Amino acid sequence: MPDTQGELNVLQQKAALLKALSNPVRLCIVRELLRCGECNVSAMQHCLSLAQSTVSQHLGRLRDLGIIHGERKGLEVYYRIINPEAAEIIRVLF
Repeated sequence: MPDTQGELNVLQQKAALLKALSNPVRLCIVRELLRCGECNVSAMQHCLSLAQSTVSQHLGRLRDLGIIHGERKGLEVYYRIINPEAAEIIRVLF
């Protein structure tokens, strides 16, 4: 008998990943992180032409879902992709 609860959990995780990446701003952030390797909020804010608070909210969502990780270096936090599935989705799309 298949583990339907386990399968449902996997499907929910995949759906959450796709939902997170379906937002144009988050999609752009992850694409840029894949291209650059790592980046700070200031550089993303400039690239996206959005307020820092808006970019930070999107980064927080991506971080909470385990797609990216931030590491403090001095006064700045640099983000990078840690979810290989998210990276592969971006590679396929772009």
